[in-house]
Amino acid sequence: MATNSVQSRAIWRLAERQHGVVSQRQLLELGLTRSGIRHRRVQGRLHELLSGVYAVGRPEVSQDGRLMAAVLASGAGAVLSHLSAAGLWGIRAGDARRPEVSVAASRFPRPRGVRIHRRDVLPPAELTRRRGISVTSPALTIVDIAPRLSTPGLEAAINEADVLGLINPDQLREWLERMPRMRGLGVVRRCLDRHSVLLADSELERRFIRLIRAAGLPLPLTGHQLNGFKVDFFWPALGLVVETDGLRYHRTAAEQARDRRRDQAHARAGLTQLRFTHAQVAHEPGEVASTLAEVIVRLTSSAVPGRTRLTSSAVPGRIS
Repeated sequence: MATNSVQSRAIWRLAERQHGVVSQRQLLELGLTRSGIRHRRVQGRLHELLSGVYAVGRPEVSQDGRLMAAVLASGAGAVLSHLSAAGLWGIRAGDARRPEVSVAASRFPRPRGVRIHRRDVLPPAELTRRRGISVTSPALTIVDIAPRLSTPGLEAAINEADVLGLINPDQLREWLERMPRMRGLGVVRRCLDRHSVLLADSELERRFIRLIRAAGLPLPLTGHQLNGFKVDFFWPALGLVVETDGLRYHRTAAEQARDRRRDQAHARAGLTQLRFTHAQVAHEPGEVASTLAEVIVRLTSSAVPGRTRLTSSAVPGRIS
């Protein structure tokens, strides 16, 4: 009787750490026999969730309990991965109805309702725990899900990992460089490259001016002081300001606050302001030119009477 009491307390403590679930292997390690497991199932003290994995006390478990059950049912060395890992980390919604688990390529578990990924490489340093559940690291998780996501979806996942303090884009880029080849690395690298293009001011101006000329648009002033701030590009006759933001990621709170004050100062002065990222100028010149053209047409049609119209041949300080 005393032995049963000790076993029961040990089982409950284990279940509490594992979101209400335990595996048959763990029960046997705690000294329970197979007949003892069957007896507890008959009594309603254990409820099978997956083959060899049980809910303790009652059949209902939380989402974390279902994820834990999927990992336990997949055997030794199994880890939550892909979209299920993304959901656990909070960087992307996962589908708890069919958890995804990675195992070594030499293993062939087939728990019902679990999507198994057999992998040649499961770097030990990239396997960790979150809320007690074995899971791939945030970086490996991002690489795993990258091939399934659209570019905006992947950008959102990277941003969310950054916001949550899991890994920032600079750290992710360094991580990519030291990892062995695997599916998804190139997708993430291209996404980071797309949004970390930093052009020197002079090079950015030259690209922007070439873009404007190619679209047949009037040229702006550059580096003009306006409302107490230096602006990137300014069309005085149209009251149009264009700013080109730097890195998409990691603008400090102070920089963001200054941006807001600048925007508000221009708005109070009745100016129209557009913002483009460096990446847009570098990779989406057609979209930038189209947006500029539409805004310029609208502003030209509603220009204040008497305001001098700006032309490319009458722009002081323009870039040649």
